[in-house]
Amino acid sequence: MKDLNNKEIRDRRKNPVKIVQFGEGNFLRAFVDWMFDKLNEQGKFVGDITLVQPIENGLAEMINAQDGLYHVFTKGLDKGTFVEETRLIKSVNKCINPYSDFAEFSELAETETLELVISNTTEAGIQYLEEEFSNDKIAKSYPGKLTQLLYKRFVKFNGNTSKGLTILPVELINNNGGELKSCVLKYVDSWKLGEEFRNWILNANYFHNTLVDRIVTGYPKDTITDYQNEVGYKDNLVVTAEHYHLWVIEGANNKKLNEIFENSGLNVLLVDDLQPYRTRKVRVLNGAHTSMVPVGLLNGNVTVQQTVEETFTAKFVKNVIENEISSILDFPEDEIKEYADEIVNRFKNPAVKHQLASIALNSIAKFKVRVLPSLLDYKNKFGELPLNLTFSLASLIVFYKGNGMPINDDKEVMDFFADAWSKYSIEDLVTNVLSNESFWGEDLTEVKGLSENLIQAIKLIESKGVEVAWTEFIN
Repeated sequence: MKDLNNKEIRDRRKNPVKIVQFGEGNFLRAFVDWMFDKLNEQGKFVGDITLVQPIENGLAEMINAQDGLYHVFTKGLDKGTFVEETRLIKSVNKCINPYSDFAEFSELAETETLELVISNTTEAGIQYLEEEFSNDKIAKSYPGKLTQLLYKRFVKFNGNTSKGLTILPVELINNNGGELKSCVLKYVDSWKLGEEFRNWILNANYFHNTLVDRIVTGYPKDTITDYQNEVGYKDNLVVTAEHYHLWVIEGANNKKLNEIFENSGLNVLLVDDLQPYRTRKVRVLNGAHTSMVPVGLLNGNVTVQQTVEETFTAKFVKNVIENEISSILDFPEDEIKEYADEIVNRFKNPAVKHQLASIALNSIAKFKVRVLPSLLDYKNKFGELPLNLTFSLASLIVFYKGNGMPINDDKEVMDFFADAWSKYSIEDLVTNVLSNESFWGEDLTEVKGLSENLIQAIKLIESKGVEVAWTEFIN
């Protein structure tokens, strides 16, 4: 089998480098680099991506051994029809390790054709760390690295405002563009890089908040031989992902971004306000995931796909999404229905083996962020509790009783439930759980009717099992 460093393929690419990408992991390669490969094919972008390895040990050596080439396999349901695509990605020209070759990193910063900076350095990546400025050694933090790159660019082009960059972080934190910009400005000040540079950052560069959505299942270790046989190359960087993709960018007025993505066929939205889309994703996608976990696990389900296809749990998930979560979101009815249908189709994707046990990690914290706001908003809007979300919370409390459930949480949370289940009646157990403000950020015993409904649901689950309990509870 041939190695994937085919000189003939590589030499066909004569595109200028237009993107610096901090991060070389599976998600960016199956999402951003996949998109720009399509854009290059359409002739809408015509630019290469140079990756920067964000930590000292990474994939640079492996990526360069393959001349930046690798395959992305996407599979999933599109409006109920199973679709799949195999794409050889040619948009990446190389990967730089700035820890071992800072000079090459500096040359990249001074590349005249650069237009965009994209990053995914994990949620913890966008942070300010106290450190000294260096002209010949890479900074520890990602914002520090970006400040170095921008400063070298500022010096090289004498503050020319046309050489500023559009910066698109995809790290999964709220206000990611704003947070990154704030960190960069802190470095400008602490490193005393000057008012002129600060003004250039503010007036020539554009930091945009973004939201990304695609399930990337990564390197198919167990079936890699099948994938390599299919393409005929020994590709050590194969990435698998779902068919669905969405990139929302708070940059409706950015002319460059509009030129790149307009009529591209990609699911990229340039909007004025990102927050409604973030709320929609957290409430519907993440909220449905978190709501189904305790119910599905108590019912004996193992995967998300099984949960949305098994008769009882499928009805439960449908009620949660369509009748409760969707009803309190500020979106046109047809738009939220289309989104909800897409989410369920993604849950049914046979190519994504999403384990309920993995989603169950830190379920209390997840419920607080992803589900509780919908439960409370529904109560405030309609004057009554959403029965399915309430039943999910009851199931979550039973889940933390143990009995073979895959509980994986902070020790304090696990100790609390072990103690509460061993010491209290169900009535007192519910009171202790709801009044624990370290869980919820507020005292939920003050929510009218919640304690009584949870007590009823828990007693039903304990005596009759989760399926019969749900049927009786909602009727």
